[in-house]
Amino acid sequence: MDMMSGEADPSEIVAAERSSAANPATGRVTFNRFELNRILNLYGRMVADGEWRDYAIDFLKDRAVFSVFRRASEVPIYRIEKDPRLARKQGAYSVISASGHILRRGHELDRVLLAIDRKLAVV
Repeated sequence: MDMMSGEADPSEIVAAERSSAANPATGRVTFNRFELNRILNLYGRMVADGEWRDYAIDFLKDRAVFSVFRRASEVPIYRIEKDPRLARKQGAYSVISASGHILRRGHELDRVLLAIDRKLAVV
């Protein structure tokens, strides 16, 4: 089988399709439906308790950030971040306080959110 000079190697085409499927056209990190549902459930409970009032979601090139505010005019009191570059090392998820301290980092979102989820607090 000879190839025409203008055609690409089929293995190169398959590799290009795989890389474009792995990285969306926008090239941004996002939360999937399960992650966003879990975060918004926690957010809804905290709003009902009167502790949180506003949020912001940022989809950046290297990470996705869900910021929680007590008031819209303040700095976020918590940031829930997803950084896929750290997925194999420390875990992709982290909860960061307003002062910049990492409260918890891990591979599972539910376990990381326990740092700010007060429903399991012993009374």
